[in-house]
Amino acid sequence: SSPYAASKAAADHLINSYIRTYKLPIIVTNCSNNYGPRQHPEKLIPKLIYNILHNKPLPIYGKGLNSREWIYVEDHCEALIKVFLRGKVGEFYNIGSNKNLSNLQVSKELIEVSKNFMKLGKKVKILFVKDRPGHDIRYALNSNKIKKDLKWFPKTSFKKGIRITFEWYCKNKSYYNSFSKKDISSRLGKI
Repeated sequence: SSPYAASKAAADHLINSYIRTYKLPIIVTNCSNNYGPRQHPEKLIPKLIYNILHNKPLPIYGKGLNSREWIYVEDHCEALIKVFLRGKVGEFYNIGSNKNLSNLQVSKELIEVSKNFMKLGKKVKILFVKDRPGHDIRYALNSNKIKKDLKWFPKTSFKKGIRITFEWYCKNKSYYNSFSKKDISSRLGKI
């Protein structure tokens, strides 16, 4: 429902037209939301981790009910390798974990995980902010095809992956220094 989501769907249709019309040897993958070390801090999880590490509120759109299917980045990479090696030209493969969580659930999980690594500051609290225009309520996909045809399955649970991710950012706080404060605090692509 947003121009961002519509552009992704349009890209799939455009690629499919090239496969069909010109017989190009293309395989398309679509993936659920990734998380893990070294992700751009504009994205939800690294932004929340930054705020936890810097004793700031955790901004959550609307009432936090928007949900996303989350996959740990290494699982996604393994799926891409499997598709490259065994995928069929002209096919589309969805890569996901079947783990759908609301933004509120993700925030609460991060707060719990952070307690294993640090004492939380007093300002680390969930702060509901005005929702984005056209913000989709749910992103999820059906990964049955890649599981059935290519025998790929995600290995990393959300609990394990989010712990690894938080620990990495905790040990690599200087990673955020390579970005401007605006990159961390603002949403990119905003008109």
